[in-house]
Amino acid sequence: MKTLYLDCSMGAAGDMLCAALLELLPDPDAAIREWNSVGIPHVVYTKTASVKNGIKGTHVSVRVDGEEEHAHMHDHHHHAHSDLASIETILSHLAVSDAVKSNALAVYRLIAEAESHVHGCPVAEIHFHEVGTLDAIADVTAFCLLMEQIRPDRVIASPVHVGSGTVRCAHGVLPVPAPATAYLLTDVPIYGGDVRGELCTPTGAALLRHFVTQFGPMPMMRTSRIGYGMGTKDFDTANCVRAMLGETDAERTETVYELSANVDDMTAEQIGFASERLFEAGAVEVYTVPIGMKKSRPGTLIRAIVRRGEKAAVLSAFFRHTSTLGVRETETNRYVLSRVIESHETRFGTVHVKRSEGYGVQRCKPEYEDLARIARERDLTLSEAATLSKEEIESHGKNPA
Repeated sequence: MKTLYLDCSMGAAGDMLCAALLELLPDPDAAIREWNSVGIPHVVYTKTASVKNGIKGTHVSVRVDGEEEHAHMHDHHHHAHSDLASIETILSHLAVSDAVKSNALAVYRLIAEAESHVHGCPVAEIHFHEVGTLDAIADVTAFCLLMEQIRPDRVIASPVHVGSGTVRCAHGVLPVPAPATAYLLTDVPIYGGDVRGELCTPTGAALLRHFVTQFGPMPMMRTSRIGYGMGTKDFDTANCVRAMLGETDAERTETVYELSANVDDMTAEQIGFASERLFEAGAVEVYTVPIGMKKSRPGTLIRAIVRRGEKAAVLSAFFRHTSTLGVRETETNRYVLSRVIESHETRFGTVHVKRSEGYGVQRCKPEYEDLARIARERDLTLSEAATLSKEEIESHGKNPA
């Protein structure tokens, strides 16, 4: 299983994360050329070699109208794109895949939610200040492009060193981690220390929150590439994010959360609709169980299984689409097989096959929708369609088209 491990022992900033992943690519210069062609207004990416404490790595910088953006954080000229609607417009016009646009927008919505919570105003009224400037849009977009190119099966990060002391921002002097960063790192293992300064930025925190599937020590892995993304400041410890790409065994565990609510005053239609909304909010699984409730009333247990990054959105959907007054949360581990979807061209059309493995088990199963289509088109049973599809795939070889 292709695994990306991020060492955040000196925090995480958007530019450092991008630089670390950039070093994992066979042709970093080609990636820089691609970033400069996607259409972020006024933005030019450059990369330079950087040495910190004797370690060679890469520093990625973003110039806006020819100037380093973070050198002008408090210049109101650069806040023209600071609301979520403006950022959504910029992202929607980029020459990137829909997946990159979707991931970039999801990262910014996490930041918007954090700012909204911290400042106590609706998301639509949030102005992002530092993280709304064009260099942050550039960092988020570049990181999403890198993840699309590397395509790890899972992303693990170390506990995050956030630094200590205070940081000056558009709202004045704030404690480290800054409030929005602290909110984004809820449920993430973090720690401070002797290093004075802001080591984890809101942009870095949001990228970790969206892409990392598990936080903890580095797993046993066969490393193939290592990248060092360097920051701008110098400390006693090398100021870098280290990215390690390699293979781990197919066995996989991840931390998930069970969100549960009991209801006795919803119709079957309402429960079905709510379940759909919970899936759309990002739940891994949603299911219901008939239960007995107070006053001998029949009721329904509605339960959603979610990852850390989607927990807030699913919780909001619970309260919006069900009649519950409270939702319970249980943190638990999930053991899963690694999964990959293959596409096979057959005389029946494209058939997608899900291959799963791990824990000594290997499975291969055609997707239901493809089998149902074949069964309808040829007036077959589902079992007959499955048998014919399997024979067709095996006759053309097991390699996907």
